Amino acid sequence: MSTEELPPRESMEFDVVIVGAGPSGLSAAIRLKQLNADLSIVVVEKGSEVGAHILSGAVIDPVALDRLIPDWREDADCPLKTQVKDDRFYWMTAGGAIRLPNFMMPPLMNNHHCYIGSLGNVCRWLAPKAEALGVEIYPGFAATEVLYDEKGAVRGIATGDMGIAKDGSHKDSFTRGMELLGKYTLFAEGARGSLTKQLIAKFALDAKSEPPKFGIGLKEVWQIDPAKHQKGLIQHSFGWPLNNSTGGGSFLYHYDDNLVAVGFVVHLNYDDPYLSPFDEFQRFKTHPSIRTVFEGGKRLAYGARAITEGGYQSVPRLSFAGGALIGCAAGFVNVPRIKGVHNAIGSGMLAAEQVAVALGAGRANDELAEYENAWRDSAVGKDLYRVRNVKPLWSKFGTLIGVALGGIDMWCNTLGFSLFGTQSHAKPDRKTLDPAKAHAAIAPPKPDGKLTFDRLSSVFLSNTNHEEDQPVHLKVADMNLQKTSEHDVYAGPSNRYCPAGVYEWVEEASGPRYVINAQNCVHCKTCDVKDPNGNITWVPPEGGGGPNYEAM
Repeated sequence: MSTEELPPRESMEFDVVIVGAGPSGLSAAIRLKQLNADLSIVVVEKGSEVGAHILSGAVIDPVALDRLIPDWREDADCPLKTQVKDDRFYWMTAGGAIRLPNFMMPPLMNNHHCYIGSLGNVCRWLAPKAEALGVEIYPGFAATEVLYDEKGAVRGIATGDMGIAKDGSHKDSFTRGMELLGKYTLFAEGARGSLTKQLIAKFALDAKSEPPKFGIGLKEVWQIDPAKHQKGLIQHSFGWPLNNSTGGGSFLYHYDDNLVAVGFVVHLNYDDPYLSPFDEFQRFKTHPSIRTVFEGGKRLAYGARAITEGGYQSVPRLSFAGGALIGCAAGFVNVPRIKGVHNAIGSGMLAAEQVAVALGAGRANDELAEYENAWRDSAVGKDLYRVRNVKPLWSKFGTLIGVALGGIDMWCNTLGFSLFGTQSHAKPDRKTLDPAKAHAAIAPPKPDGKLTFDRLSSVFLSNTNHEEDQPVHLKVADMNLQKTSEHDVYAGPSNRYCPAGVYEWVEEASGPRYVINAQNCVHCKTCDVKDPNGNITWVPPEGGGGPNYEAM
């Protein structure tokens, strides 16, 4: 059935439409209602519930939350119960771990004022607060289309049609999506948002910014032996098992109820097509100083998500006619601190304040230039500016020298100057892979089912579920190019960079066949970033599909 033959979509009008019920989207909604209780606001969320698609470490700097909800510490329902008590940094080698003295670390790296917890649960706590103020939240609905008015300004979004079969035909359950129209639309989709990508291209929002940079973060939650639990301890490391030319590192956080969050981040500008972030995460846990933490424990949860890493230089223009980008969609992660929640909340509040002023002046669907002009001088901009050179120095000089230079630059920035000016990022992450012939295959660690695991048993713990009879939401533009380049030149890196076993090259008599196990997808978006030809585009599946993270 063509678009012209489809029944019309129902539409609803609001003052503000927000895409994504993460920390930035919910904070924007709450702040708008704090400023003007009469505003009509809707938040649309593709996860089955608020928090279902949220994954973070997370050690949260409360600086922005203090502004949004000043009395949050007195709220018995707030899930942030554990304050950081012990803050450790390590350089890892294959057989040892060298602790870096805290006095060497730039002041910005001090975490003792921060709190450990599940960001998904923080969002579950924020959502009813927004609803109590009158915000409407629609979980289970994926925003799949940006709607424009006759002048080309953003008018709102449309949610995806439901009940489309894999072959494109309409099932008996077919229903059209909804049009949610607003005077302003805020996009809070997180890293590599599908609509955000379209907006950046349409409005050339990246014309004056550096290429976006990304990492992939993998995380497990364990319940460990109480005798080994040290509530309030956080550890970060870099080095082994990654080589010096591959950026990344680990985190290990002890928080409530004998829980430990352990994770591993790999910067996606790595050059070895045989590298598997998932396998390196599993290998990391076998380190002598790490494995003992988990002996006698039980793995409870697993997930993965792309992380924005470009920082200050890569932030695109944030405003355009009818809307703005906020949170990780805008790229507000502070890479050396491994933190973005405070900037997500801060940017959501900043955008909300500018939207409230515009609406109060009777404006609608014009550009929120005030937001674009304000962010660099805000706490968000200042936070990113001080660490702007850490990522490019790391990429340029490797881990050992790059991290040292980045640390020196952070110290200098505390005094108001930089030895390096503002460094540039190199090429986009998809262009950094070498041909496979330049590298040797990397033997993965053998999963033992106790400490180390395979992808499929891990995906099971993410509670990922999709309607199987629907179109594949991972769009390969040119399947022949996938064969001649991704397979023949790069030895099929998608089989390794995907943390969920979505992509496989199956050898058959007629030649290799590309298999996409879309039902495994945890919505990390890594394929959209790292495919060497930009040949894979991630689009939302039916609303409610994907992971169902319980406390990530």
